[in-house]
Amino acid sequence: MSFELRRADLGDLDSIMALEQSSFPADAWTSDAMRSDLESPHCYYLVAREVDARESHGQIVGYAGLLAPAGAHEGDIQTIAVAPDVRRRGLGRVLMTSLMNEARRRGLREVFLEVRADNPHAEALYASLGFERLGVRTGYYQPDNVDAIVMRCPIAAARTRWAAEPGLAAK
Repeated sequence: MSFELRRADLGDLDSIMALEQSSFPADAWTSDAMRSDLESPHCYYLVAREVDARESHGQIVGYAGLLAPAGAHEGDIQTIAVAPDVRRRGLGRVLMTSLMNEARRRGLREVFLEVRADNPHAEALYASLGFERLGVRTGYYQPDNVDAIVMRCPIAAARTRWAAEPGLAAK
């Protein structure tokens, strides 16, 4: 099984909300809040679908969103979710990397996010992508009263270089 990523649109709202509510039963976003982000020119959302030889477009199994207002140098990862049956296959990393590439394209210098303190797997993924812990927001996630770990990642400017350094090519 492989995945196809594409920009999310309002036609994806119901599928995104089904995954949102199953992933975050206590503190899921509202449909109106998600719709607002999907319609905003300052947001960039992706969806991931399963793709196999029998079916070109399966159900949405992941989504992620970036808030990057025009002219800003800072952005926020708004949300990310991956369906339980496809976790640990790299889809979360692909979604995050894609958002970070979009952040770079939009000229952001750094990206922030909050992660639940009771989700060490997500925190480890973010750390492996270059995010560092900045602090804790006590009781941020309600109604569970779970702390949020605030993380930040610098976004390096795009850089082009030779595949082999001059003078190192085979003679």
